Amino acid sequence: MEFFGYTLFGSLSGGALLAVAAVVFIVGLVFIIKGGDWFVDSASWFAEATGIPKFVVGATVVSFATTLPELLVSVRAAMNGSAPLAIGNAVGSVTANTTLIMGVSLVAMAGAVNRKSFSLKGGLLLAASIGLTVLSLSGSLPTWSAYILWAIFLVFMISNLVEGKKGAENDEIDSHERKEIPSKVLFFILGTAGIVFGAEFLVGSGQTIAKSMGVSEAIIGFTVIALGTSLPELVTTLTAIRKKEASLSVGNIVGANIIDLTLILPLCAIINGQPLPVEKMNLVFDFPICILAGVVAVVPAMIKGKFKKWQGVALLAIYVAYLICLVLNEMGILVFA
Repeated sequence: MEFFGYTLFGSLSGGALLAVAAVVFIVGLVFIIKGGDWFVDSASWFAEATGIPKFVVGATVVSFATTLPELLVSVRAAMNGSAPLAIGNAVGSVTANTTLIMGVSLVAMAGAVNRKSFSLKGGLLLAASIGLTVLSLSGSLPTWSAYILWAIFLVFMISNLVEGKKGAENDEIDSHERKEIPSKVLFFILGTAGIVFGAEFLVGSGQTIAKSMGVSEAIIGFTVIALGTSLPELVTTLTAIRKKEASLSVGNIVGANIIDLTLILPLCAIINGQPLPVEKMNLVFDFPICILAGVVAVVPAMIKGKFKKWQGVALLAIYVAYLICLVLNEMGILVFA
């Protein structure tokens, strides 16, 4: 059973390993559920106490925390010379975030959005996904491209800081709220740890259980592992839906996607020290799907200033089609590369 790239309980086998995996799975589930509650509650409190828009809090503080798994997996892959894994993990996570997680969010809580603020963030997300595709057309992502993508990330952060400063100036924290800051920060950290470690426990134990049931490595890769690094965003979204925090949910997804494409991938390119090779399947299938999902998710809201449930349905349909195409490609029925 693997956790954060390390094999544990390697000496166990058969029923004993399956029993341990089942226990770890339950522990991971508890960590994720409780961690999600603390995480969303503390982030929501911070937004309300400071006056900073919840969308901005979701796009920055919450997004940085939920992208930790992608950062760990991609950076470790780049350091080990597995560049395709680094790119596949980052782009795959963006696709899963947009189609599955944002799809669920919009079906459950479609609503209005601050058009001016969202249009900039949505435009940056599309610029990042299209820019990454264009920069990779040669079959590799050049090291110098990191600075172009980082420029997009810088614009994203500056815009959030400006909005955050305006909100904070209009709503000062009172003395009672100041006393709560240490406990809220603690619960935010504990919530983050609960989500990240819980996700890792679920993925590691899920793989073990699936293998024991005879599920193929390919199917495990497309389901358990592919969803694994996006679990923090999924948990945050489901918790936000339950607590009716739509802005926090959408902000988290958009922010996490921008961070994946404009911070994590460029960092991997720098660590790799040479152009990151991009597989043909990424160029002809993964990147286009990522762009399509981004267009469906953000363009209507940029034009109308609100989300519609049909967008959520369309995104979920894209996700299902995406998975089906991956399976057919693995089986050799539909070949992309």
